[in-house]
Amino acid sequence: MTPTTRAKPEDCKQPPGIVRPVIDPHRCEAKDDCVRVCPFDVFEVRVLNKDEKKALPLLPWLKVMAHGGKQGFVVQPDACHACGACVAACPEKAIRLTRD
Repeated sequence: MTPTTRAKPEDCKQPPGIVRPVIDPHRCEAKDDCVRVCPFDVFEVRVLNKDEKKALPLLPWLKVMAHGGKQGFVVQPDACHACGACVAACPEKAIRLTRD
């Protein structure tokens, strides 16, 4: 599977709701690979709002601004089936899977 190939639902290891992805905002560069590979639409990449930008420390804020003000978000954590495609696809290694 390449970073732009969507994972197959049958490759997933868990039923939904056991594992959830977490994005490290200090590492995420909004490259969108997580969105492309996830078969369950767990992620989105969008522009941060004013309050989200204010909450970032200086270095992550600079990184976000350098990438168009965008960052990845987990929008449907309960839909994750732990296939790990997002972890493998993320070039910044900004995603990890955690057990609920």
